[in-house]
Amino acid sequence: MILLVTGLNGFVSGSIVAQAGKDWEVHGISRSEVPGLPKEIQAHQFDLLENGKVAELFFKIKPDAVIHAAAIANIDICQNDCDLAEQINVGITRTVVDLCAQYGSKLVFCSTDSVFDGVNGHYNETDEPHPINVYAETKVKAEQMVLAASPKNVVARLALVMGLPVYGKGNSFLADMLDKSSRHESIKFPANEIRTPIDVVTLGAALLELAGNDFGGIIHLSGNSRMTRYEMGLQIAQRVGIASDLIVATDSNAMPGRAPRANDASMDNSLACRILKTPMLSLAEGLDLTLNFKK
Repeated sequence: MILLVTGLNGFVSGSIVAQAGKDWEVHGISRSEVPGLPKEIQAHQFDLLENGKVAELFFKIKPDAVIHAAAIANIDICQNDCDLAEQINVGITRTVVDLCAQYGSKLVFCSTDSVFDGVNGHYNETDEPHPINVYAETKVKAEQMVLAASPKNVVARLALVMGLPVYGKGNSFLADMLDKSSRHESIKFPANEIRTPIDVVTLGAALLELAGNDFGGIIHLSGNSRMTRYEMGLQIAQRVGIASDLIVATDSNAMPGRAPRANDASMDNSLACRILKTPMLSLAEGLDLTLNFKK
């Protein structure tokens, strides 16, 4: 089985390729070189905006499944550059969707809990998205394309991802915590945002499982713990030995110059718990898993 992963130098993709094992022939696309990749991972270095190169790679490898993880995930960058957000998060997804349809590849698209407005919380797969920022708007557009293209495609809405990068740089708030604490800097966590964090190791395993099974449609990949990001910061700090007085509560929607955030983007993971062999974990369990993960 041939698997293509986009955003190979990203946080989530690093976990995917580290766990693919012998079940997959893994190819990955990234704009920059990813250091330390095992030799069995076939890396292809180019910009996903180069549609011709993407098409050439599909023709060459004819993937059985594609996990599309590449995106501009920075909410404020998207808010300040709507055209770029549309080009990357929607345009590239359109290219990948069309090529998957052409070659019969199953597509697993990485979406986000940010598609919800945060008014109600504990969202399940039948709840209608209501985006409140540009990033979320682009993800909703991309979701609709993915679902319309084939009933076997998957929209995986990811909760806040927690853990340490396996390959590549990624965007790990845990790595940022450890870095700031080493310099005795304060670490800000929004007390207004309620989330259901998932560890990056569990997430990588779940995405691989979705790439190889028969499920199609929307699924929420989130952990079993529902808490504010400030509570999360305190719990993580205690586990990794960071002084609790370095964890500072903030309000993400009271900061000037920032895109609006959903106050309660917590998600119901009942479907994932029911259909996946990969177990969803509590914050404490997921933290232990990612801190002890061996490549």
